[in-house]
Amino acid sequence: MLIETLGPVLIANRGEIARRIIRTVQRMGLRAVAVYSEADADLPFVREADEAVLIGPAHPAQSYLDAGKVLEAARATGAKAIHPGYGFLAENAAFARAVIDAGMVWIGPAPEAIDRMGDKINARNLMEAAGVPVAAGTREPVTDLSLALKAADVIGYPVMVKTAGGGGGIGMSVAHDDEGLAKAYEQAARAAARFAGTAGDALDGPAVLLERYIERARHVEVQILGLPDGRVVALGERDCSVQRRHQKVVEESPSPGITAELRERMLAAAVRAGEAVGYLGAGTVECLVDADEQDFVFLEMNTRLQVEHPVTELVTGLDLVELQLRVAAGESPEVRPVARGHAIEFRVYAEDPQRFFPGPGKISVWEEPSIDGVRVDSGYEAGNTVTPFYDPLMAKLCVHGESRDDALEKGRKAVAEFAVEGPKNNLPFCAELLENAEFVTGDYDTGLVARMRAWTA
Repeated sequence: MLIETLGPVLIANRGEIARRIIRTVQRMGLRAVAVYSEADADLPFVREADEAVLIGPAHPAQSYLDAGKVLEAARATGAKAIHPGYGFLAENAAFARAVIDAGMVWIGPAPEAIDRMGDKINARNLMEAAGVPVAAGTREPVTDLSLALKAADVIGYPVMVKTAGGGGGIGMSVAHDDEGLAKAYEQAARAAARFAGTAGDALDGPAVLLERYIERARHVEVQILGLPDGRVVALGERDCSVQRRHQKVVEESPSPGITAELRERMLAAAVRAGEAVGYLGAGTVECLVDADEQDFVFLEMNTRLQVEHPVTELVTGLDLVELQLRVAAGESPEVRPVARGHAIEFRVYAEDPQRFFPGPGKISVWEEPSIDGVRVDSGYEAGNTVTPFYDPLMAKLCVHGESRDDALEKGRKAVAEFAVEGPKNNLPFCAELLENAEFVTGDYDTGLVARMRAWTA
């Protein structure tokens, strides 16, 4: 299949990721079709697409999450392929099947791979069978508190309690004893019920997973690319340990907290993980690293493009969206990534920089930094309004330097030059982080933000 046969490409997403995908699609000579809600009518991605279709009101369930409306827009515009971005329908196997059944190209992995990796328990068991290290934990859904208490007795405290499905830290917490486990289990059970869309008692048979909790852990993920000829290639790793409430805020590549030997083992394990599910396209194998022992275990696999993919692009010189398109067109490009320098991404959120609560509003000032080695993937501009209907991510401020120290210095300058007024924003936190001794030395873990703010992140 030639690249030309993919177009037009409909982007089933919004904001900065829709804008970023549109840029590559158009550079490759294809038409880009956007879909948008009433709340997003004035955003840049709508204007920059070759064609844009209104698909519903602001609420995601009536627009971006409505598969029928997205497919209707694709048919109406003659789209031959759909790129889901991340979030919304990106990891929805049923939607992927519907796209394929409609005769269009799904720019992502096979629906079967999405299904197999979408449930954390199934994914964990599959990875263990493939020889990928996993933490001690439950191999079946834990459906009531008594079973959770028995499992914790076998695993040993502390344990991480989380839902079997969902992402972004939903329902995730640490329990250090039986009392803490009771609270953590109830929280995860209710989150599991919401994720599954169940009604009634949230504690009636929820899908909950328990795993041994790693103290002073780093969150490191490997970018993989599955090719049509069956090969799976590892494109390096990203450190995503700067998190608040188990959600990423800052990412960097390469990770400053792992040795070259550990890096090689992680990359090899990620390739095995991709091969185990016949993975096609761009995906990410997420791991927890024991910083003291320099060892790792599998966490989960994201069957889509990641928010933080720009740091990999900056250090490898690759365009991951272009590679997604080429793979979807049936190509197996020769990809031999060579890391160049160091890259850091700062997620610029419309949220207060102390408690990190969303703070939507109209943008009165939006001035992006203009510095060599700085890339800004933004979804907004002056005059736009950040609404409460979607994730408060406004932009991704990415810096690339010859060394980590160089990248840190560029980060300080770029954060200082990025002017945003109107909605609350976390740029002051980014500036604070860049002066934090733990972060500056690279000797940090997932508890960094909690220590900076003296509350549970």
